[in-house]
Amino acid sequence: MNNKIKPDWAGESILSNFVNLLIQTKPVYKLMKNQARQVLIKTAEKKGIPWRKNYEALQVSGAKQLLPEVTNSHIVYPDYYKVPFHAYSEGNLCWQAAFETESATYAMALRVWPQEDLTWEDAHARLRGSFHEVLAIYDPQQVKDILDIGCSVGISTLALHRYYQQKQGHPVRTVGLDLSPYMLAVARTRDVNREISQWLHAKAEDTGLPDNSFDLVTLQFVTHELPGYASKEIFTEAKRLLRPGGFIALVDNNPRSPVIQNLPPVLFTLMKSTEPWSDDYYTFDIEATLQAVGFCEPITVASDPRHRTIVSRKLE
Repeated sequence: MNNKIKPDWAGESILSNFVNLLIQTKPVYKLMKNQARQVLIKTAEKKGIPWRKNYEALQVSGAKQLLPEVTNSHIVYPDYYKVPFHAYSEGNLCWQAAFETESATYAMALRVWPQEDLTWEDAHARLRGSFHEVLAIYDPQQVKDILDIGCSVGISTLALHRYYQQKQGHPVRTVGLDLSPYMLAVARTRDVNREISQWLHAKAEDTGLPDNSFDLVTLQFVTHELPGYASKEIFTEAKRLLRPGGFIALVDNNPRSPVIQNLPPVLFTLMKSTEPWSDDYYTFDIEATLQAVGFCEPITVASDPRHRTIVSRKLE
């Protein structure tokens, strides 16, 4: 059992502060950002992920023409969302991020099991499956309505929707919500059979959706991209949206994971350079915050070597 609650390179520590100082030095930051991007692309292409081909296909897919249709013009973007991350100076508010997200997601899945000779398809299926398996154990009720918060280009949303459709054998209404209209335009393009009921451009803290309208709310690899105060507001909104007995489920980096804690300096420095809320995330107590806003005591499971799944039920 690992007793360290977070990596030494996160939070308030000498190592963490040193890395943060490097990142705040503009020439060093620029180098780190470019290196982080190259690591992603090389990992992807080495394992057969057609990074450039995927990008080019989306450029001519018609996604750009969908932008006005998916955009909520009344959105006021919160300050935390307007900072550079994922090696993009505009964060998620640009076409480059939206066109590269799918390839980057598949590359991320490959890094979970580096010692195994997996195809990117198998790694991604295992990554999603490990989350769904935990849900199958701790979310026993019938699920008719799902909200996937931070849905990005819809990879998580479609996988979750198809899982419940197959598991339960009846129609499921699924909504994918994101703050980037660029991501949602790509999600709409990828959803060729219109399986998802709605791709919604909204703030997760203030969705505008009706009370008690979902059985399951998920945040898949989202909370590490948020400051703690925003996560708390989103949990509060999720509680409002869930029916009594409904569940919130999160999957994200596991601060207690030996793999995460023992990342080589080059990798954790690159990661911190592209994830501005890393220190906040690794020192944020998700379980305690869920209980504070009115959820039952959460169940936390190390669902793969790098990630944890947290499931909590709304009080009746």
